[in-house]
Amino acid sequence: MPSFFVFATQWRVFQTMLHGMAQFSGFMKQIYLVVAALLWTGCALAQDRIYRCGNEYTNTITEAQAKTCKLVSGGNITVVPGGRPSAAAKPAAMSPPSAPRVDSNDQRSKDADARFILESELKKAEARHAELLKEYNNGEPEKIGPETRNHQKYLDRVAELKKSIERNENDIAGIKRELSRVGGGSANYSGSTKP
Repeated sequence: MPSFFVFATQWRVFQTMLHGMAQFSGFMKQIYLVVAALLWTGCALAQDRIYRCGNEYTNTITEAQAKTCKLVSGGNITVVPGGRPSAAAKPAAMSPPSAPRVDSNDQRSKDADARFILESELKKAEARHAELLKEYNNGEPEKIGPETRNHQKYLDRVAELKKSIERNENDIAGIKRELSRVGGGSANYSGSTKP
């Protein structure tokens, strides 16, 4: 169907060119006609059939027949070749020899500091989780202020509390994972109650 519209547009352009040609005479008319014919054939050549052969596209029929390719119908096709990953993009397995070495005592103190920070964050997250569960009250929190008159505000707050509890449980699980990587902490949190 789109090729019909392209043909109709080309035909209108050709008719306009012929109409404009009436004002010329002799040699100029012949040049004008040759230019119009070249433009017409150039547009027609650009409308070749495109075949898809797996991940490749071609417009040569012999190649398409040999590979049992399928004719592509529809709009324009744009093929962008994918780039190959460079060797520099691969992560290095070892640090370069010029990298500074960290003393084992310094590393242990850094690990202990990281563990201490993670454990304090875990305690804060667990305290926040307990507060959220208390406020959530198994899906029936107490109505506050205008929520007694507007039930939708109450429902919105309940939904927000539920999302906050889920986010907090994910935070706690992430902190637990980090603690297990650092090599310490309690990794037995199960998320006491799911809303």
